[in-house]
This record gives sequence, structure tokens and C-alpha cells, in this order.
Amino acid sequence: MKLRFRLSRAFHPVTVTVFPSFCRLCGRALDDPDEKIICARCLETVEIHRGPVCPVCGRFYQQAAASGQPCGQCLERAPEFSRHRSLGPYSGRLKEVILLFKYRSYEILSRPLSAMAFRHFAGGDLFEGLDYIVPVPLHRKREKQRGFNQAELLGRGLSDLSGLPLLSGVLVKIRNTPPQVSLEAAERETNLRKAFMVKKAGKIAGRRVLLVDDVFTTGSTLRECAARLRAAGAIEIRALTLARAA
Repeated sequence: MKLRFRLSRAFHPVTVTVFPSFCRLCGRALDDPDEKIICARCLETVEIHRGPVCPVCGRFYQQAAASGQPCGQCLERAPEFSRHRSLGPYSGRLKEVILLFKYRSYEILSRPLSAMAFRHFAGGDLFEGLDYIVPVPLHRKREKQRGFNQAELLGRGLSDLSGLPLLSGVLVKIRNTPPQVSLEAAERETNLRKAFMVKKAGKIAGRRVLLVDDVFTTGSTLRECAARLRAAGAIEIRALTLARAA
């Protein structure tokens, strides 16, 4: 692996000259061998939310006075996960990068995205005391169509960076439901009811896990997955997504 890396860097000037590659967002030439698909400048412009959030669901607050206070939705119905955090709003540059990653099959973008999330949250308590990272699963037919599960790729990147083991194939999706994005908010929870199950619950019982997905919209997917993990005996479920759409 080290030899391959050294060779790729050694021949990069020749490769760039003969087969130039350009950033898919701004069109700038990718001159650095570490730049893949998107240039470093575009990644640096990703908007990260650094203000106050709901301590439970991670809803972005606009006023500092609300800091530390659960939002109305969490007070009305607390989720099964103890806390959820997102890097930033599902808009602008972050949305563009996620769309390239998820729908244009640029799997390699999972690396800078997971690194960005880890850098931002590693200094807090989101990763402390965890036993496993658990990706939100796709149904096997959907994963076959896409060619990969974006949540699992992100989870693998976070696993490599944090040292926490990735627990894949234990939380599974057993119903091939319509995409959540195509449904109204009220339909999303019923759409996912009994769509997930936990295999080998003994691996989950008594454990603290981090549930990983790409985008948080209404939270229905994370709620349902967390409920299944809780029923399997997990003592705490935290959640991390790249972006929050609501």
C-alpha cells in the first residue's frame, strides 16, 4: 500500500499533464494527488454549523438563548437516541458534495466527508464511551442498484479515524420501502414501520453505539433504527449525519 502511494505521487505530475482531472464543482484542475473529484478549496467552503443546537435531536438554533434547551419536538416525543448531531444544513456546498457522493457514485468522497465529521465532533463527547459504529442499512435490492451503501462507507471512514469497530450487517433493512424523499412528513414514519430488524442481538445488548447516516430530514429513519437497536438491548444510541434538512 505504501509503495502504491509513493508511486502514485511520483507519477502524478505526468498523469495530470496527460490525463488532467478537474473539480466537479468549480472546474479547477486537481493538481494535488490527494485531491479526488473535488478540490480542497471547495471542501473548505462547506458550511459547518457552529452555533447552538437542541441537545437531543441536534436541531440548529438561531438564537444563543436556546442553547442547552430541548426543542419542542423532543419535549413532546423524545427519540430513542440520546443525541444526534449533523455537520451543517443540507444546502449549499455541503449538499452539492453529498449529491455527488450519493447519486453520482463517487464513493471516494466518503473519505473527506467522514474526516470532516470526525474532525468537527471528535473534540466533544459524541464518540466517548462507544462500543460500535452502526451504519443505517439499505435494502439489499437498493444497495445492489446503487452499488454501495453510503452510510456504511461513512461509518467505515469514521471507524478508521476513531478506532471504534464498525458493526455491519447486524442492523438490516427487511422491507424495500419507497424513498423517504418522495413522501410527505406524515407518511415517512408509517413507511418505515417494521422495515428494520436486528440480527444477532447479542452483539448489541448492553452496548453503546453510534448510528450513522448521510442526511437527517424528519428523523424518521434514525428514530426507527434506534428503536430497533433499543429493543435489541442497546443501552445508548447516539447518531451522526452529515447534513440536516430540517
